[in-house]
Amino acid sequence: MPEQLVVAAKPREGKFNKNAARRVRMRGMIPGVIYGAQQESIAVELDPKQIARILHSASGHNTIFDVTIDAPSDGGHSESAHSVTKAMVVDWQYEPIKGALMHIDLKRIAMDKTIRVKVPVQFTGTAIGVKNQGGILDQVLREVEIECLPADIPSSITVDATNLAMGDSVRVSDLDHSGKLKFLNDENATVAHIVAVKEEVAPVADVAAVAAAETAEPEVSKKGKQETAEASAAEAKPAKK
Repeated sequence: MPEQLVVAAKPREGKFNKNAARRVRMRGMIPGVIYGAQQESIAVELDPKQIARILHSASGHNTIFDVTIDAPSDGGHSESAHSVTKAMVVDWQYEPIKGALMHIDLKRIAMDKTIRVKVPVQFTGTAIGVKNQGGILDQVLREVEIECLPADIPSSITVDATNLAMGDSVRVSDLDHSGKLKFLNDENATVAHIVAVKEEVAPVADVAAVAAAETAEPEVSKKGKQETAEASAAEAKPAKK
């Protein structure tokens, strides 16, 4: 597990529309929602720097962290004053031009219940098929879906590609199944394989056709000009009486 992170969330009050969300961003915060664990959903505002730190960490959006929630002034929510809950990021939105965080969705996490997440697959080492045989490593699956307890979520699934030769492949069944992870992808699904580099060469017939067309075009043009000149001369010649 990565270092324990803490995110402070303040409940939002009043109307939840675009204007209200804009005012939250003007204060340097981002609007969000926290839900799950059979509890009431709460509209909150959060520090975008704290969320960005989580999204750019080694475990990314799969990071489990603590969220402290201040009790609203009217006491209308079920959370107690300064309550703490485990959560993870499940959805987020960026502003398309400047790339600033616009909205975040957090989900409460029960540490004693399994959850389903997607984790990236990373290859290490240089494959024999790439180093000595001129192939490339074509990674078909960039991430796989697993089921496990929140504390067992890995930051990535690592695969050593060193011994992969031309034509070799790595399937989901070849990934490390010795831990506490349950793989949900098809066990026969290809994660990556070593393939030959494809060279795009124009067919010989096409090349010949292009060459013939280039050669024929001036001749056709010349013939057309000659026929036009002969026709003009015939029209200009006076008729015999």
